[in-house]
Amino acid sequence: MPESQRVAIITGGGSGIGAAAAEIMAGRGIRIAVVGRRLELLNATVGRIAKAGGTAIAVQADLSDPAAPQAIIRRVAGEWGKIDILVNDAAYIKHVPIHEGTRELFDEHIAVNVRAPYLLIQAALPYLKKSSAAAIINISSSSGSLAIPGQALYGLSKAALEYLTRSLAAELAPFKIRVNAIAPGPVDTPIHLSWAGYDIAGAYERMIREVPLRRMGTAAELGEWIAWLADEKASFVTGTVIPVDGGQTLPGGNSRIAQE
Repeated sequence: MPESQRVAIITGGGSGIGAAAAEIMAGRGIRIAVVGRRLELLNATVGRIAKAGGTAIAVQADLSDPAAPQAIIRRVAGEWGKIDILVNDAAYIKHVPIHEGTRELFDEHIAVNVRAPYLLIQAALPYLKKSSAAAIINISSSSGSLAIPGQALYGLSKAALEYLTRSLAAELAPFKIRVNAIAPGPVDTPIHLSWAGYDIAGAYERMIREVPLRRMGTAAELGEWIAWLADEKASFVTGTVIPVDGGQTLPGGNSRIAQE
């Protein structure tokens, strides 16, 4: 099936990794539905895609709402009649020590980072089964593998997403639906503002010390990996969690390098 006929849904598509992936994939002829809460950011992504000659729509949704996944799939299927690619990039992150954690924070991490991808995949399944080149790409995090103080909620939600990836890769393989994940390390995106506050420079400096390559990743680099996993050239790849983290999760690397 030519890529020009394929349709992709990308959550978290208003900024960062999701927006970068949307622009890269649209540039390769894939029709893109970018999903997120902030319509102005979604419209900006759509505008950049349209200016470059691509096709995209904005779908405003709050993924903490359990009804959102069905509404998103109905909207996109109603627009184009098909869905071939689903990228679960939207995430919620709040760093707190366990004694400051609340049930609301726990529920929000699970709702956005685990429940929403699960329900989106479930809702998209009838369309993905009809696709000759179906691909699901979940965006995890190095936090799902590293023991980082204050990141218990975010880390456990990403570890759960990685298990979901492997489990569904096995379950959906008979339908030729590929399921993979990417686990980014520190990447220069707006999500860090949600926990680093105004000391973003200090936060970046600390994160860079934990990366053997001694730099932050870029949204464009991650976008290329997403586009590759969505491409039919990756048709024999499923059930993988690919670390794109500058070596952050090398055995012993994070704790050792952080002390240098």
